[in-house]
Amino acid sequence: MQEHILRNRVEGYREGDLERHLHGGGEVLPPERRAAFEHHLPDSSVLVAFPLEAWPHLLGAMRARTRRAGAWSGRLTARERELAERILAEIGERGPLSSEQIEDEGRRGRQVWGKATLAKSTLQKLFFHGRVLIARRENNRRHYDLPERVLPAAVRALPEAKAADTARWLAALKLRQRRLVMLKREEVPLVEHLVQRVAVVGCPPLYCLRTDVRLFDEAGGKAEAVTIEPGPQLLAPLDPLIYDRRVTARLWGFDYTWEVYTPAAKRVRGYYALPVLAGTEIVGHIDPKADRAAGRLRVVSRRLRRGHRVASAVTELAGFLGLRA
Repeated sequence: MQEHILRNRVEGYREGDLERHLHGGGEVLPPERRAAFEHHLPDSSVLVAFPLEAWPHLLGAMRARTRRAGAWSGRLTARERELAERILAEIGERGPLSSEQIEDEGRRGRQVWGKATLAKSTLQKLFFHGRVLIARRENNRRHYDLPERVLPAAVRALPEAKAADTARWLAALKLRQRRLVMLKREEVPLVEHLVQRVAVVGCPPLYCLRTDVRLFDEAGGKAEAVTIEPGPQLLAPLDPLIYDRRVTARLWGFDYTWEVYTPAAKRVRGYYALPVLAGTEIVGHIDPKADRAAGRLRVVSRRLRRGHRVASAVTELAGFLGLRA
């Protein structure tokens, strides 16, 4: 999904460029060459590619997770503590390891989605707690290493950020990521020096960065004043433009749910339906599927407003994936 977000926003982006930026592709990047790392937003299961300066703002959440209950990210169980010491010793001796490379006698523990091996649940918690970090991926499988072999020493030496500073950083991060957002009542005072309130008929109060106000001025404040009419674009399921379902529904008049975790019989649009942005409107969706064996990108289903075509966008997506439309 992150690949589809970036291909619309980074000129010349190629499939896999984010992975190469984070982990160096085929080689394991030494700490001094890293510019970014993977971790979860505080108090969230959202995995993010962070710049190095984010590290101090994540430490408080890591510490808090070690003290609270939770099968996915909470404190280690007695069995997990026992295995954790061996896992850390093995990683220290052998280098980056995946859960499949850790022998745990086939024992399985409960997880949020079904069950997972004890090694996987233990490694996952150690990651949430900051005791291991993702050093590389193979076919999207995580290989974990000790923090001192992933992050530069100067970054790890930074003190934990104060809670108020982290709250301010998170609110500003949301603005930078999504540009036009709903802010919680307690978030507004934290970033009031950065934001401009935006009133849109039929919408709750929205906020943007003050530095983005010029974009409204350039558009004359009216959708019909926009003269640039790009071709249709296929938006990723969690694209920042539609990340908040409430904003998507009220601002765009488009009720969208990413249905990848929805049982097939209950899906409305499809497993990986991509909203279609045409100019200043979202006009429908297509549900594509990559048939790598046949070298084809197939459209499983589509629903578009009359008068709109997406052939060029589908062809562009296929080219990005190295497939034929």
